[in-house]
Amino acid sequence: MSGFSLSVETVLLWWIGFWSLTAAVLTVSDKLRARRHAWRIPEMVLFLVSALGGSAAMLLVMTLIRHKTRHPKFMLGLPLMILLQIPAVLWILRRF
Repeated sequence: MSGFSLSVETVLLWWIGFWSLTAAVLTVSDKLRARRHAWRIPEMVLFLVSALGGSAAMLLVMTLIRHKTRHPKFMLGLPLMILLQIPAVLWILRRF
């Protein structure tokens, strides 16, 4: 019987892709909500999504649309998170 299996690289790519897309959508949505003075996406949610794998996309989108670029917790926190995620991804790729 032939089993269905995915490589670690494929799973990791899908994982990071999903959370990156989610991060981009949430960031743009929060920017639009801020302009309309509407209910905002909690910062904890933004940080959680970035921690799960969307940090690079979130930082890129925030920079491109100039959203939260004056907030040190994002402009320092996201690059720090990326620096922590890079060795984690490398460890996963080497381990499995």
